[in-house]
Amino acid sequence: MDEADTADYTVPCAVCSAVNWAISVDLKYYCKSCHNVIDKIAEVDDHSFMDYANRVTDLASFRKRRIVEHGRKWKVCEGFQFILKHQAEALIRMGVPPQFKDSVLCQLWRMYLQKSRQAYTQNPVGSKVLCSQTGGPSANEKEGGPSITETEGPSAIEKEGCSEDSEAYLTLHKRRSNGLMNMNKTLALLYLGLLWCREALTLADLLRLVREGHLPFINAFECLPEEMKLFGRDMPIFRVQSIPSYTMVHRDACSLARYIKLPCFPPVGPECLQHPTLLTLRYLVLLNLPDQLHPWVCQVIHLVGLDKISTLTFDPRAHLPFYDVQAAALIVVTLKLLFGMDDCSEWYCRRRRLSLSARQSFSVRRWYRLLQAALVRARRREEDHTARMRWTSQKPIYPSWERKASYIKKRRMVDQLQTAFTRLTGSPAEPERPPPSSFRFRWGGEEGGEGAWDGPSLSHKTLDAVVKKQPGCETPVNVAYWHPALKKCIPWACRSHFEEDKATLPSMYCWLLELCSFLLGVKEALVHEEVLRVERLMIGPQQRTWMPERRDEGTTRRGGETRKSGRTKPHSDRKRGKPASRVNSKKKKL
Repeated sequence: MDEADTADYTVPCAVCSAVNWAISVDLKYYCKSCHNVIDKIAEVDDHSFMDYANRVTDLASFRKRRIVEHGRKWKVCEGFQFILKHQAEALIRMGVPPQFKDSVLCQLWRMYLQKSRQAYTQNPVGSKVLCSQTGGPSANEKEGGPSITETEGPSAIEKEGCSEDSEAYLTLHKRRSNGLMNMNKTLALLYLGLLWCREALTLADLLRLVREGHLPFINAFECLPEEMKLFGRDMPIFRVQSIPSYTMVHRDACSLARYIKLPCFPPVGPECLQHPTLLTLRYLVLLNLPDQLHPWVCQVIHLVGLDKISTLTFDPRAHLPFYDVQAAALIVVTLKLLFGMDDCSEWYCRRRRLSLSARQSFSVRRWYRLLQAALVRARRREEDHTARMRWTSQKPIYPSWERKASYIKKRRMVDQLQTAFTRLTGSPAEPERPPPSSFRFRWGGEEGGEGAWDGPSLSHKTLDAVVKKQPGCETPVNVAYWHPALKKCIPWACRSHFEEDKATLPSMYCWLLELCSFLLGVKEALVHEEVLRVERLMIGPQQRTWMPERRDEGTTRRGGETRKSGRTKPHSDRKRGKPASRVNSKKKKL
């Protein structure tokens, strides 16, 4: 920066005769060779004054100037249409097929506009707002046409400079009754389009692209054309103060599909990338687990019946599956079947005489050390990226004409502080965007090999230490499977009980939930509920349900004991000489 600012000054230094000038903090020139300070002062742009303060205001043309500055008349749905267009183009640049924008998303948007009576209808919902502004219905509205005309004079729109129908979006009752769009619903509409196209991008991937800045969502109104000015009441409609959660977008997608009355989505078959067989294979690579674990996961999928097309296909009248969370839950259940994950079996598993070397066998201890270190580094990177994320936009929205001057002054002060910070630290104020990727971790080849970023790859390891081969089949060495109590509860009265049961769950199992929740960007309780749903499907048909269920107090552990509030007591079935609440793998072979 100093070389560019001092390039025009070529006078040699009076002390050392060198032409090597730099600018100090107080804007004075000094020689970098001998540190000689001269009287020359650098010329910089002074942003401390307001340009509009020195303007000569023409009162006669003040009304016309404000109309030109605020742009043309437009509706809020037009703004969301531009935002959806740029979001679709960003997804296309990241590998989504081009027909996603024109053939799928455009049709969904048209169906939404027609259902919400904002377009493609003879009685648009925006006509009521326009009537209240102009004092009566227009000629086009009486004839059943659109209510926006070119001959209408300036009214309340000219007074505040915002969009025409922004008032309808500011009332919660009107938004819900008319099904009006918001920024969170744009992500829900994108997710519905990806589900219809059966793309590989899951909802967790979509939200991660938003957090990393690859998908326009924060300050997405910057992509609006210049003639569509945002002012006043448009601020709470298009301004994003937080990124929505996974469950919030999932709920908006379900409600939006029911509101538009979409038909049943295309079937999710084994060749579809949303199928659990392919999703679990992707997450096994991401979690650095052995390749030999995938056949066991496929057997669990077949055992619980999640490979059926009718179960996986989304019907708007029914439940929308958590495809990515479901795949993570299947992996957790498979790990519990083979390794136990009860804070005992996975660390002290019975060693058999192996024909191969012990180094080729998968070790939970080594895997835990690698994943825990990678998890700590990834969390630190994410916290640093979140702290350096810039929420303010280059195109600010002013709440009113009277407060515009103060907003401009504050914005210039922020720009000056960021420029000074960048100059002092030598680092950019905004973090660099990492390239878009579906993998949060990168695993290299052998330990110490080239390209290992998060650690060596364990995909080539074998499961000989936990699997015993029998004639015609393979069975796990672990003969018991522990699970929390699966008592049903009222769906509308009970939510999640993970926080209540967390103290009784094994630490290794809680760490698995923590790992999966970080990779997917969801809460641990959601992964736990999905694991319980898979276990209900696996243990018995009498307990199968799609709703969250309350568990009994305590957790059924190995040995048929129930732990409650730190006390241990024998199980009631054990008193009568019956086996404990465990699933014998010999009775249900995979």
